[in-house]
Amino acid sequence: MIKVAVWGTGMMGQGLLGFILDRPNDVELVGAIVTNPAKEGRPVGELLGRTCDVCMTTDAQSVLAKEPDVVCICTQSNLHEVSDQVEACVKAGANVLCIAEKLAYPWASDADWADSFEELAMEHDVSILGTGINPGFILDALVVAWSSICLRIDRIEAERVNDLSPFGPTVMQSQGVGTTVEEFERGVADGTIVGHIGFPESIGLIADALGWEIDEVVETREPIVTSVPRETPHVKVAPGDVCGCRHIGRGYSNGELKIELVHPQQIHPELEGVETGDYIRIVGDPEVHMSNKPEIPGGKGTYASTGNYIPLIVDAPAGILTVTDLPIPRFWTPSE
Repeated sequence: MIKVAVWGTGMMGQGLLGFILDRPNDVELVGAIVTNPAKEGRPVGELLGRTCDVCMTTDAQSVLAKEPDVVCICTQSNLHEVSDQVEACVKAGANVLCIAEKLAYPWASDADWADSFEELAMEHDVSILGTGINPGFILDALVVAWSSICLRIDRIEAERVNDLSPFGPTVMQSQGVGTTVEEFERGVADGTIVGHIGFPESIGLIADALGWEIDEVVETREPIVTSVPRETPHVKVAPGDVCGCRHIGRGYSNGELKIELVHPQQIHPELEGVETGDYIRIVGDPEVHMSNKPEIPGGKGTYASTGNYIPLIVDAPAGILTVTDLPIPRFWTPSE
């Protein structure tokens, strides 16, 4: 039995809790840490609509005192936002799985942070891994897997076309959905519209795995403008306004484009004939043209990936790891 705690019970945390409860003979859920005081003392089962007597708590130390083997952090995206949580888990002797996009390859945005936490993890003999659907799989780990059948690689191109409609207001704001084109451009300029988080991390993961030196990463964000009305429970978009963001990350080596990742995200793309999907093209010998339609659901993919890494991380070497450092992940079949 692997003792596991979950930190964060939003959509991702709830999905992961369900994954864990589906494996009662493999995992013992020892705690669920929350930041919302309104959830204090409520059983996880009440939140999920199924049987589970473990109660949620804002007292992280009380959960860490139960000595979990693994803590799965499902809270924020950036390193500074999860630093205190990761540090507390590591000092408690727990391995960490975290869906923060920036933790997928932390050297891309803050090498000093990565070096510091690498030292901390080594000191406490635990592993830290950032995982998820993207970064963590579609635009990086899957690309690396396909590279294994190549004799030569000149350039990598990958694209994830997805539907933002299931997401809430925070995602809509970060993607600029519902703004005018002028508001979108101002939001990109002042940093309030960020698009996708994780392109430098995915480019870093690929380059590191292939032994490439990437000396420049350039990101562009363009508005996707609708010609028809679009609506979700959280936003209404009139024709001529922004329904999404086309975000592109390009990695260069000595001025040569080596990696191009494209991620157009919008609400209800089908209203203008756009099909969602995941695509990988490797220019080389032989060439790779992978196509998967429709897109792999981001939410399910993220918490499934996190859960399926639980049995791998308990035996992993100490330090900060990436998904390319571990054995190929696989579906964790529940024990009978």
